[in-house]
Amino acid sequence: MTAKMLRPTSFDVAERAGVSQSTVSRALRGSPGVNAETRARVSAAARELGYVVDRHASSLRLKSSETIALVTICRPREDRSAINPFYFALLGSIAEATSARRFNLLVSFQESPANFRADFVASGLADAMIVIGTTSNRPAWAYFAEAQASGLDFVCWGSPGDPFHWMRSDNDAGGRLAAEHLVAQGRRRIAFLGPADSAQRQFDERREGLAAALADHGIAPIVWPAVSAADRHAQGVQGVRDLLAAHPDVDAVFAATDMLALGVLQGLKEMGRSVPGDVALIGFDGIRAGTLADPALTTIEPDLDAAGEALVAMALEDDEHARDGTRVPVRLALRGSA
Repeated sequence: MTAKMLRPTSFDVAERAGVSQSTVSRALRGSPGVNAETRARVSAAARELGYVVDRHASSLRLKSSETIALVTICRPREDRSAINPFYFALLGSIAEATSARRFNLLVSFQESPANFRADFVASGLADAMIVIGTTSNRPAWAYFAEAQASGLDFVCWGSPGDPFHWMRSDNDAGGRLAAEHLVAQGRRRIAFLGPADSAQRQFDERREGLAAALADHGIAPIVWPAVSAADRHAQGVQGVRDLLAAHPDVDAVFAATDMLALGVLQGLKEMGRSVPGDVALIGFDGIRAGTLADPALTTIEPDLDAAGEALVAMALEDDEHARDGTRVPVRLALRGSA
């Protein structure tokens, strides 16, 4: 009998661990459908027997690339270094969740018809696909809407909504958290500054959450649309100038994103307004740049670890994760600006 014939198999591991062979495969692949106790028992049995997964043979047998494709939609002609830092943070969380499943991550930055592509799964390059990025690139989302209608499947973060399988932060809860904190701080002239014509439903949800919570205190927010500008930061700078010219008694601003809020912060400083003395400021996204501002930016922070895990699970169609309308919890990260 040769050494090759004596090599342990997944069936040997299954017998040792007291589970089925399919459970062994899923446990060693890191499937979230296998509980921690069973996964530990299978791993221990594999170690005792000296069993090692043949990744190549497994991929061929399952017709699996063991790869997830991540498409990041950019603005046309946008420098990659200028992409919203939130998406880089989300990309990192997705990469971590992908690695935990022992999958590879294929990242594609797309901005125009010259590089739009949605067939990573159909072509066998990936087992699943995730789409994130700006919704200001409407041709891109129109392309992906057509791709999904044609039968190509993927999940999205912050998409324009139907017809996509989507996930978002709990934006309504975030707006309510911002409102309750500002009211507790004695603020009464509270403004919401955000895009007025964005395809991103999440901005409306943040504004609606703020307005609903303020209504409980008999307060109506001042809703101020962000002006058209080169980027969110520039929108914030100009937006707060226009806002305070029309409503000089504003004492708090809830900005739809952290990049907007950082622009608001700069604009307030340029106008001689102190933060938070004259105007309290809260953003949304929890980007690292906010911690480096002066004062540091108070923000509504999504649980990005949960977001990355849930996006990967949704993309791989794990039974425990819904494919539509999934919400990621948020928290108030209290810093110097509020």
